[in-house]
Amino acid sequence: MIRFENLCKSFSIGQGRKVIVDNLTLTLPSGKSLALLGRNGAGKSTLLQMVAGTLRPDSGRIVSDGRISWPVGLGGSLHRELTGAQNVRFLARVYGVDTDELTAFVEDFCELGPHFNAPVRSYSSGMRSRLAFGASMGIPFDTYLVDEVTAVGDAKFRRKSRAIFRERMQTAAGLFVTHDLGTLRDYCEAGLLLERGRLYYFSDLEEAVAVHKALME
Repeated sequence: MIRFENLCKSFSIGQGRKVIVDNLTLTLPSGKSLALLGRNGAGKSTLLQMVAGTLRPDSGRIVSDGRISWPVGLGGSLHRELTGAQNVRFLARVYGVDTDELTAFVEDFCELGPHFNAPVRSYSSGMRSRLAFGASMGIPFDTYLVDEVTAVGDAKFRRKSRAIFRERMQTAAGLFVTHDLGTLRDYCEAGLLLERGRLYYFSDLEEAVAVHKALME
């Protein structure tokens, strides 16, 4: 369960403000995977970051009774000056999982070779995404946050990534931001629409997609 309580977030833009959410109060259902829809610039990634706890709201709060991932596939959750291995060990301590087990899993899964023990600042964006994705797959989250990327790398690695992600989603929920409607239909049961500072819940994913498309037209 994720609950937004009087949540407000906006940014200064020029002489005005860009409102992401305005006094949002909404409880998301437990155990359901949701598509987060909205026009470009609506604030979907910002909302995801607030759910992850990596960005603070201006006021209000987000309450959850489960373990929530950082946005899967994004390397922004990693410390640039630490090595890949050090980042993974740090995440293991933060989330209370076995350090050696997580490190061994990520090293094997990500296929980074000697780069695993090199500073993340030396990684390409794809390598950072691999590391963040692998670490998130090694920790048993109740809700996975997915911002556009579910797999990176060559075709073989993408197949492996999709397979393990599908396995994780058998026992977890997800909150998805992606322009790929096929991915949303594969994983999501219901939808959210972020429009002009308001967040609307649709129990029927196809209804959410239809309303989103109508707004885009």
